Amino acid sequence: MRSVTTDQGRFADRVALVTGAGNGIGRACARRLSAEGATVVVADLDEAAAGAVADELTGTGARALAVAMDVTSAESVDRAVAGAVDAFGGLDVLVSCAGGTFSHPPLPGTSDEDWLANLELNLMGVVRVVRASLPHLLPRRGNVVSIGSVNGLGSFGSEPYSAAKAALVNLTANLSTAHGPAGVRVNLVMPGTVRTRVWDDQPESLAELTAAYPLGRAGEPEDIAAAVAFLASDDASWISGVVLPVDGGLMAAGPLRRRGA
Repeated sequence: MRSVTTDQGRFADRVALVTGAGNGIGRACARRLSAEGATVVVADLDEAAAGAVADELTGTGARALAVAMDVTSAESVDRAVAGAVDAFGGLDVLVSCAGGTFSHPPLPGTSDEDWLANLELNLMGVVRVVRASLPHLLPRRGNVVSIGSVNGLGSFGSEPYSAAKAALVNLTANLSTAHGPAGVRVNLVMPGTVRTRVWDDQPESLAELTAAYPLGRAGEPEDIAAAVAFLASDDASWISGVVLPVDGGLMAAGPLRRRGA
């Protein structure tokens, strides 16, 4: 095991690829890993947003690279991962953060397309990125941290999205078991409601949801980034296959509290 900390930070001399890093939780993860010494590959479907984050990081003296990545395209993912490895010589950490929801009617009115769109982005997107990254993580005994959602742990509606996030629990268990003997760790963070740009025009809805959280507030992207940085670091060197809710106590509160009772 490599040293847990150095004068340059927990991720000195390590290369981290963060998907969905142009905004929100992914951007916070990129910033946190960079602040702790990582060379960060900022991957996003929005290439301009990725470029802005990479410029911000390099402006602090860190090493960073922006790459365009569409996680619904195997070709795009493979090309981006290959570019990251070519640029920096390898890969130590993968943070798979790209995801999102697609609006749909209640279950009886959903179409196959509603289901497939959510599964493509939130499940297959993670599969593609992990599949492309594993050959580079294995020789460096790297690790994977994926971002799920508490929707994958309880009854919060949006069945297609929730089912995709629930599948990440089993994927994490299988990947951690299969690749643990080679020294690769795989963990999953399940955020609750986090104050990202999707809530910018819904302040009342955000306030209503916040009432269900025992800690009395919505999460911030930095809350999730802190958990990711821990799991990706050597401080968590004996932690693998873990599903970690980062949810202000929501899941512990029980179903009545979660429904606002």
